[in-house]
Amino acid sequence: MSDPSLTTLAFLALAAFAAGWIDAVVGGGGLVQLPALLVGLPAATPAQLLATNKFGSIFGTATSAVTYYRRVRPDLRTALPMAAVAYAGSVGGALVGLHIPKAAFNPVVLVLLVVVGAYTLLRPDLGRESIRRFHGHQHVGLAMLTGLVIGAYDGALGPGTGSFLVFTLVGLLGYSFLESSAKAKIANFATNLGALTVFAPMGLVLVKVALVIAGANLVGGYVGARTAVARGSGFVRALFITIVSAFVVKIGGSLVGWWA
Repeated sequence: MSDPSLTTLAFLALAAFAAGWIDAVVGGGGLVQLPALLVGLPAATPAQLLATNKFGSIFGTATSAVTYYRRVRPDLRTALPMAAVAYAGSVGGALVGLHIPKAAFNPVVLVLLVVVGAYTLLRPDLGRESIRRFHGHQHVGLAMLTGLVIGAYDGALGPGTGSFLVFTLVGLLGYSFLESSAKAKIANFATNLGALTVFAPMGLVLVKVALVIAGANLVGGYVGARTAVARGSGFVRALFITIVSAFVVKIGGSLVGWWA
């Protein structure tokens, strides 16, 4: 494909900044960045778009993960094992995802987002503070299972991964939204790395575009993480509901033909 214009690169940079900010605060930046890549690079193959998206996203997740760790200090005894299996799951998912029609995932993602959003909305106390559920090996085991399953999904497709990680850590394991976001960023970095382990050696990353969105995603991730830490779990919960609702409208509208 031909090199994108400066206007296209500027559009993609703006979308990547927004995606990095959203992803750092509550997850789901891929549902902003991937559609932007589809619009800006109509000649690119799905595999190239996925690979380029992952390359850009990993800089944002790395930046926000470091920022969260310095300010929130999440328990690495849970976060690191979860990230390790998330990496493995993402590698497997990426290998499978190269052969699966991406449109087949939309109905599944829509149902998951509706359930996640409704549950969070109906539970106003959910995620305000950490009330850890399960203990010891059982707690770590459930965190690892979460990382494996969501990591496989992220490798195969990815949009909404951060939101699913945050929700599962809040709803299943009992963390606050802020602490969940910190742990989710560590796992999300691992899933992006896992997918790139498959995509990069195949030469699927569009380097010029990837570098532009990487820089913008990095800045967005840094600003977003600082915003979330400063505002606290209440702010993250409110934005979580807003973003999930927007994703439901976007994907649901696409499925019924309201827009592309």
